[in-house]
Amino acid sequence: MLDDLAYIHERDVEDALGIVEKQGQQLAQAFSLSGATAFQPIQNIVYAGMGGSALAALLAQTWPPVTVPFQVVRDYDLPHYVNERTLVICASYSGNTEETLSALAQAEQKGSQIVIITGGGKLKEAAQTKNYPLLELPKTAQPRYAVLANFKALLVTLEKSGVVAAKDFVQTVEAAGSFLNREVAAWRPDVAVKDNLAKQIAQELIGKSVVVYAGPHLYPAAYKWKISVNENAKQVAWLNQIPEFNHNEFIGWSKQPTDKPYTVVDLRSSFEHPRVQKRFEVSARLLSGMRPEPITVQAKGDTVLEQVLWTSALGDFVSIYLALLNGLNPAPVDLVEKFKVALDS
Repeated sequence: MLDDLAYIHERDVEDALGIVEKQGQQLAQAFSLSGATAFQPIQNIVYAGMGGSALAALLAQTWPPVTVPFQVVRDYDLPHYVNERTLVICASYSGNTEETLSALAQAEQKGSQIVIITGGGKLKEAAQTKNYPLLELPKTAQPRYAVLANFKALLVTLEKSGVVAAKDFVQTVEAAGSFLNREVAAWRPDVAVKDNLAKQIAQELIGKSVVVYAGPHLYPAAYKWKISVNENAKQVAWLNQIPEFNHNEFIGWSKQPTDKPYTVVDLRSSFEHPRVQKRFEVSARLLSGMRPEPITVQAKGDTVLEQVLWTSALGDFVSIYLALLNGLNPAPVDLVEKFKVALDS
């Protein structure tokens, strides 16, 4: 089925595969901060965003190194410590995410320094009306397909605010984008299953709940897999992080039922702490026969940034192929739209 290009084109109506194939190009997107951009000394950063918008900030917690505390808020409320020396970055592709708008209102009350990253909506209107620094995201079929553009906008913000400690900042981002553009060619729909890792993994995930594990460096990629499997494939997925997994969830795999309706995916990075590496190995050994044998994905790339982007992109392709195996168009998220309407009724 996954080698049938006619079937793929019939189901993938909005060309999700074509969009994710080109997502590395988003890292070359040029962003400029409009509005008032003279930052005062920053004591800490709070990033308010949900879903794919939050993922952009999680990626930035992996790379680049930031010189002040940096917290991601996926909620209605900002932390109590937020004040006028806090940089509050409010991000929403639609610009109408209610949790992020709530965070913006609180940031205004606290006199915080504010930056807006959005594709439009009420956030864009607020930025233009109140002269907040604004980075406008390019249009795309679904918000989750704009994550790397959001990430690039955030990187520009961090650099302009003077909190980035990375050397060769621009070159590293450009190299990562070029690397990703080359690598995704191996997962294109015209590459047969026998040579296509994304198609092979998708076939292993059919009909099961997907549980994704990663260490700290690849946790954002695991979050991307969770988002993509849920939204693209319409198939439930969860995630957890090593070493936290070994302190509680680990024991949950050890008892009944023996035949568990899950597929486990381990995302492995050569940059993880040696003890994290060993935890994957010991966990697999001790849980052998008690849970499904993990599908191990060894990240490719010469830097942490390349590895987390490579693994995230693989999750996109896997989830879209899984949607096609489920007979679905991967792009729409109709139930989410119905939920938003019901929430306001």
